[in-house]
Amino acid sequence: MQNPLVSILIPFKNTENYITNCLTSIIKQSYPHWEVLIVDDHSTDNSYSIVESFAKQDQRIKLLKNSGSGIIDALALAFENCQGDFITRMDSDDVMRENKIEVLTENLLTYGRQHVALGKVHYFAETGIKAGYKSYELWLNALTEKGTNYTEIYKECVIPSPCWMVHREDLIACKAFTPNTYPEDYDLAFRFYKYGFKCIPCDAVLHDWRDYSDRTSRTHEHYAEYHFIDIKLKYFLELDYKKDKTLVVWGAGNKGKTIAKKLTALNIPFEWICDNPKKIGKDIYGTVLKPFRSLEAIKNPQSIISVANKEEQKVILDYMEQLKLKAIEDYVFFC
Repeated sequence: MQNPLVSILIPFKNTENYITNCLTSIIKQSYPHWEVLIVDDHSTDNSYSIVESFAKQDQRIKLLKNSGSGIIDALALAFENCQGDFITRMDSDDVMRENKIEVLTENLLTYGRQHVALGKVHYFAETGIKAGYKSYELWLNALTEKGTNYTEIYKECVIPSPCWMVHREDLIACKAFTPNTYPEDYDLAFRFYKYGFKCIPCDAVLHDWRDYSDRTSRTHEHYAEYHFIDIKLKYFLELDYKKDKTLVVWGAGNKGKTIAKKLTALNIPFEWICDNPKKIGKDIYGTVLKPFRSLEAIKNPQSIISVANKEEQKVILDYMEQLKLKAIEDYVFFC
């Protein structure tokens, strides 16, 4: 398999202002053995006509219409019709660096099955990137450079949704785009983790990730914060929760309360600690909050940390190291 066919799956909806740049960046790829399966998800602007024009000029671009609704249905349709040995995804409002497909393909050929090829990303926007997105970019790229993405998987999505590539057989093995679960990129990252696919380290920026005010991940209810908590808790309880340990929730803000409420509804026992003197000693959802130093007296703890403040997270991390507790096995950060 010296020149594997790469299938690039692209859902699109009303991205007429950006889709020309997206497709042009694919056509300019240094690696020529690719096909694009691009699916219109009921656009009402001129996007379809633009893509249709590209498809008429390049037979590698195959234009489809979504028979369902939403990104997952569009991706499933694209995957169903693709022929590639290797599979990757692209967003219709983003831009590929010229060597993106070449680098991802070479890495996947080198490392083989049950690996995920990744690349660093660069956020850009006409109005400038906000601090939160820049922070996410730096965090994500630092993980990708070392291939340690899963070590912080419960914080945020650790696989850049438009900058990964896997073997076709591996994507099928982890159920591809069958689960109708949003946010779909985070769910897929958890399934890569669940099936033991290793992340290939990469120190090259391969993808330019566009941000703008009406981008789907900013506006659609599928990407609301409560969905992220649901998916984190679901996979934590399935993959990493140890019933022989004492589960501990850190923090009594909105996120901590949401986690505690969900655990209570599931009848999963837990201790609850925080550093807010106004909340210590209070009974919330049937559990009395304790000071965080109580962790030292808890036998065999496994903590879910919902504290978002970066400085406080560093203090907590130092405290965990003092107690010789290990990431994932003994604690996970949920933010």
